[in-house]
Amino acid sequence: MFTVYATTPETMGPGEIGPHAARAEAMGFDGLQVPDAVHDGLLLSAMALAATKRLVVGTSVLVAFPRSPMTVAVASWDLQKMSGGRFELGLGTQVKANIEQRYSARWGSPVKHLREYVQSLRAIFHSFQTGAPLKFEGEYYRFTRLQPFFNPGPLDCGAIPVLCGAVGPLMTAMVAQHADGMITHPTNTPPEYIEQVCLPRLRAGFEQAGRDARDFRLVLGPLTATGRDEAAVARVWEKQRGMLGFLYSTPAYWPSLELFGWQHKGEELLQMTRAADWARMKDIITDEMLEKFVPRGTYADIAGVMRARYGALCSHITFPLPEDPADDALAAAAIAELKA
Repeated sequence: MFTVYATTPETMGPGEIGPHAARAEAMGFDGLQVPDAVHDGLLLSAMALAATKRLVVGTSVLVAFPRSPMTVAVASWDLQKMSGGRFELGLGTQVKANIEQRYSARWGSPVKHLREYVQSLRAIFHSFQTGAPLKFEGEYYRFTRLQPFFNPGPLDCGAIPVLCGAVGPLMTAMVAQHADGMITHPTNTPPEYIEQVCLPRLRAGFEQAGRDARDFRLVLGPLTATGRDEAAVARVWEKQRGMLGFLYSTPAYWPSLELFGWQHKGEELLQMTRAADWARMKDIITDEMLEKFVPRGTYADIAGVMRARYGALCSHITFPLPEDPADDALAAAAIAELKA
């Protein structure tokens, strides 16, 4: 049985997110992931929560380093309270060039930086909940002042789950030790990669921290190609070819290519970005690669495909909403089968 999260297009803005969330809730999704890319993830989360009554809403993933942990803690606290406990905070590092050049923010050692980010959030949440003095001092963050006037007071709807995105071995181990869960990057979802690379790293982190793996959730977010018929599936398949071409132009995402002996594909794509040859990048992604990275099937078949690929590996998974609302009933049947 899967817990199924709906995905949200990265270009979706405040004018569309409310109806999108309400539609996901009506279709039977358990949760909704909102991006933090073109629009603000916390704002989108607030609007999605306001438009729903049951749906869990989480950021996937909020870019952490440009934001103070205190401002994120306050916003998250408010979202959790307004929704009665339906908010999840997903955090990620992004890549160095974006942090320094797009956000003009500090980039240090990303593993240690994100670890301190999570630890400082925990300290702030503890002070909010208990009224205890705030004291966290690290290399990247120092929080030693929280007057009672600025404390929003305790929650009666449960703690805020903190999940993190991770790709490399050190980040994955850190997330296993300190977070409530991990959100996989779309490039890291082949079953072979999860089984041979991701899960052993998580287990090592659990062992080092002395924690029970049952307290941790692994959320898989594959690029999925589905639709009402094979023609629709084929269109999405080609769209995902272009997405993989874009993603694999970033060296940080090459570990899964390396597993299958395809690192040279990433190197080709990187050279194409330097030449601004964006249009031909999709041509580098072969059908063999797509079959490894993209589960494919009509709405009638896709639940079985995903169960076969991921059923033994995780209990939380993402699934796309149909582009055409006329297909919602077909997709809802697939979601129900995934949850059964």
